[in-house]
Amino acid sequence: MTATHVPGLPVIDDGWLISTNPATGAEAGRVPVADEKAVVAAVERARAAAVWWQGLGFDGRKIRLLRWRTLMVQRIEELAELVHKESGKPLADGTIEAVAAVEHLDWAARHAKKVLGPRRVRTRILVAEHSGHLEYQPYGVVGVIGPWNYPIVTPVGPISGALAAGNAIVFKPSEYTPIVGQWLADTFAEVVPEHPVLQAVHGLGDVGGALCRSGVNKVSFTGSTATAKKVMAACAENLVPVVLEAGGKDALIVDADADVSAAAEAAVWGAMTNAGQTCIGIERVYAVEPVYDRFVEAVVEKAGKLRTGEEIGPITMPKQLDIIRDHIEDALAKGGKAVLGGAEAVQAPFVAPTVLVDVPDDSSEIREETFGPTLTITKVRDADEAVEKANDTPYGLGGSVFGKKNAIRIARRLRSGMVAVNGTLTFVGMGNLPFGGVGESGFGRIHGEDGLREFARAKAITVRRGPSLLPAMTFERTPAQVQQIVKALRLLYGRKP
Repeated sequence: MTATHVPGLPVIDDGWLISTNPATGAEAGRVPVADEKAVVAAVERARAAAVWWQGLGFDGRKIRLLRWRTLMVQRIEELAELVHKESGKPLADGTIEAVAAVEHLDWAARHAKKVLGPRRVRTRILVAEHSGHLEYQPYGVVGVIGPWNYPIVTPVGPISGALAAGNAIVFKPSEYTPIVGQWLADTFAEVVPEHPVLQAVHGLGDVGGALCRSGVNKVSFTGSTATAKKVMAACAENLVPVVLEAGGKDALIVDADADVSAAAEAAVWGAMTNAGQTCIGIERVYAVEPVYDRFVEAVVEKAGKLRTGEEIGPITMPKQLDIIRDHIEDALAKGGKAVLGGAEAVQAPFVAPTVLVDVPDDSSEIREETFGPTLTITKVRDADEAVEKANDTPYGLGGSVFGKKNAIRIARRLRSGMVAVNGTLTFVGMGNLPFGGVGESGFGRIHGEDGLREFARAKAITVRRGPSLLPAMTFERTPAQVQQIVKALRLLYGRKP
């Protein structure tokens, strides 16, 4: 690396991807870069490994996945330190991220058999002589393209679900956090040394594109909306199905009967954790008029105590600093006011907590994903106006509502995949709940039962169990038998409900 290298920016040198800390520039590690041929070779190895992995059955896979979970718990400090070293994320945040990953891994391992195992389904009148059976079969090889902002828990979600379902994985970590990604692959290999069931391939965006075109049977992607569209286009060339978790512009609604102090605490956490580099982070708040002033005061008081370099880590992607600065400046130029921080809060590689009020709806700080420790707070008449403004975005990932009497009803009206009531981001900590968005936040789900089913094909099987009393699906049926079928249908379904 040269002396002019920007800390945190990935560098490829002589076939190696070098990862550095965005705050210090210190090298976090290096991994070999994969070309298209290497990606295809990894997928072919995974295809053979998948046959063995599927043959273990749900119980055999469960044992091995729980061993990986235990190893992760035993070495959680090491993993948190590695995340801190590579991304600058505070150690406590890295630890909590690893804890959430363990939760999802444990849940997927323990519940895959119940969710995906073979079952008999009730027959129907048209083919009453047949029994119905349903099972879920793994795709084979799943490509997982992970993000840099949560390099543990985010990829472990689809990885654990896909592995529990019986697939092998080829994992392309973000080029900003390849060392954490390689750690995940290496530790899995420690507990499953027999075959390369989980492999990592490294490089820039072209490696992700190569993975999409490599012959994988499904792709799970987490990242920006712009990149999600490129991934989907690449996968469409071979009709490879995708799960996309893209950007967000999540809102928090504070109703009149909310606990204002608790709402402020949650808003600061939701907006500022991981320096605001959170896809489900709170970027907008809509507070009803009776509690607005108290809420703003409480948020400023709590956010003002956070220290850059300690609770607030560096901005991992250097180019994001310009986006954050532009959003703040646009908000101020259009009439918004900074009650904490402001444009001067951007001091590379850090951004100090910034709270903005009176920001117009057409500003980039309201319309576009900022991905920094900034928060806009907007006064609204009532919850109806809050919902209208919260839904006025092409995104639809998560959200939050604080209140008592109507909080759940408000939550149901938000156009999003997840909502936390009287909390923020809490749904990511529950392994049995699905996670994913709508609109430009993507589609498909990871985590929970829906996440498990995302990585297996539903297969229907019918089995004849006796002669056809009312034969419907044969050329040998008679007109009288057709009339008998119609008569039976009218007896069962002909009456108004």
